Amino acid sequence: MTSPDSEKRQLTPEEWLTLTNYFVGNNYRYRENIIIPKALGPVKIKTKEEKMVEAAFESCPFKSAMSCVIGYGLGAAIGLFSSSVGPTPMNAEQQTVREVFREMKTTTLSYAKNFAVIGALFSAVECAIETARGKSDWKNGTYAGATTGGLIGLRAGVKAGIVGAAGFAAFSTIIDYYMHTRFS
Repeated sequence: MTSPDSEKRQLTPEEWLTLTNYFVGNNYRYRENIIIPKALGPVKIKTKEEKMVEAAFESCPFKSAMSCVIGYGLGAAIGLFSSSVGPTPMNAEQQTVREVFREMKTTTLSYAKNFAVIGALFSAVECAIETARGKSDWKNGTYAGATTGGLIGLRAGVKAGIVGAAGFAAFSTIIDYYMHTRFS
């Protein structure tokens, strides 16, 4: 039994456009009435400001700057430790406290600067490689380690650059493997 009201009705192009705009939405405005299933827990839609902050934190310049700052701090800590346990000069009896602190400051700053440069260079190269490849895997760290080690080693010559590239690439690969197996 079919009644005239239950017959299938065809939508006009204007009605299709209205339905499409209702379900798909306008690309130029923020929709707040989107329905998202909560099968995996509560869903929070990020605002434009949250997306902008997230994009800034994930940018290559920010990652490089943070690696530089963290490398500086780590290098300062290692430099301070190494200068405190390092060998004392032969004329230690004549050395004043001021001279000891001056020497410790020089060693600490030297380590801090070196670690900052290495951290910033490695992070910048890794981020550039990841952006160029479009993948985030262990190869990015290996390539970045080889490039960074090679650039640092080139100051001492081509042979040192090759050894530095191989050593830094191996170290980066081992650390990346350990971090991915340990924390994932």
